[in-house]
Amino acid sequence: MAKKRSRQGGPSSSHRSERVESSSQNHQTHGSVKSHTNRHRWLTTFCILFVAIFVLIYRQNYYFSTTVRDGGDSNRPYVHQRGLVKTDLTYREILTENSKVSENISQRYFRNPVLAYITPWNSKGYDLAKKFSSKITHLSPVWYELKNEGSKLVLNGRHNADRGWISDIRMKGNSLILPRVVLEAIPVDLLKKKRLREKAINLIITECKELEYDGIVLESWSRWVAYGILHDSDKRNMALKFIKQLGEAMHSVHLERNGKTNLQLVYVIGPPRTDKLQEHDFGPEDLQALSDAVDGFSLMTYDYSSPYNPGPNAPLKWIRSTLHLLAGAGSKGRRLAEKIFVGINFYGNDFVLSKGLGGGPIISHEYLSLLEEHKPLIQWEEDSAEHFFLYSDNQQVQHAVFYPSLMSLAVRLEEALSWGAGISIWEIGQGLEYFFDIL
Repeated sequence: MAKKRSRQGGPSSSHRSERVESSSQNHQTHGSVKSHTNRHRWLTTFCILFVAIFVLIYRQNYYFSTTVRDGGDSNRPYVHQRGLVKTDLTYREILTENSKVSENISQRYFRNPVLAYITPWNSKGYDLAKKFSSKITHLSPVWYELKNEGSKLVLNGRHNADRGWISDIRMKGNSLILPRVVLEAIPVDLLKKKRLREKAINLIITECKELEYDGIVLESWSRWVAYGILHDSDKRNMALKFIKQLGEAMHSVHLERNGKTNLQLVYVIGPPRTDKLQEHDFGPEDLQALSDAVDGFSLMTYDYSSPYNPGPNAPLKWIRSTLHLLAGAGSKGRRLAEKIFVGINFYGNDFVLSKGLGGGPIISHEYLSLLEEHKPLIQWEEDSAEHFFLYSDNQQVQHAVFYPSLMSLAVRLEEALSWGAGISIWEIGQGLEYFFDIL
């Protein structure tokens, strides 16, 4: 568009000159010629100034549009501006840069929903949630368990609820607060007995009303797998029916803080472990069946490896194949994927590779301590799209450390965006502060 305007500017000036010259030739007196000559000079000067100003404005606008289109520094995350999102990382860069974040912490770059988990045993997450609340659409503090006490159902966890923190979050922005509720109740009793189902729903909704939550994140599928009830088609249908019933009941409740919205239900789902779905896996038919009653699905695409099978935390190809398996292809698949929060880990793993397997999760300060102590060579594994390093401890036991990096996060955000999906982070207190710059 800008170049078209530039081409039009030239002919426009020329046409003005031709009109002036034509009018001067039609006058015969010396005074008339002089008058029109002066007028011609004035118009010519005006046109030159006009064109000069237009070119200046055009150049400024063109530079601005090119900068934005090409990802110029002013429109890119601070970590990109500093050249930190790359595969050839060094331990020194991480130690030096990890706590430096942009002054403009309110700007969002990842425009799809972001669900962030916070745990009571890691208070750093509460502080980071307040600091970066504008980058997070859904906050899920891990507070509640719904369980049996004798013949009764109880909702435990209110003692975890931090009302002061909730108030601070409300004052800072529009993040929704959806505490996680783990369904520990004996599933056979809960799903078969109407009275217990209604009691469970009532307990959840009452808690949301009294503490002014925006809804909950429900985790139950993994518990039902452990109890073995999902192998039975009748019990599986009862399980799906309960989730639908809960979602519909929550959607019927108008929030007092904002009468335009209802309580939301986000449901936690685990990824299939193989290319072929097992009968207990949450599959595409389940996703389709619940899509109207559930506002989002928190997909746990992490913990791919373990101390008994060391390796990357969440290989990109595995994440991609999981999304294909659940949502499928085409417009229908994209509509389903838009309700998925693709799981991203902010923790890492320190695995033992020799003298017996072992090891386990590490969080930010442990990771930084390992970098300071061992000064390792950090490597990029192309297949998994993750960074890792090797080191030997004081007993000469070899370890492999996989921990998120800005580059590994960037490619996963890009993958989520390609599906129209959001992301869910477990959990924000375990990550490095400059991770938030990329969100």
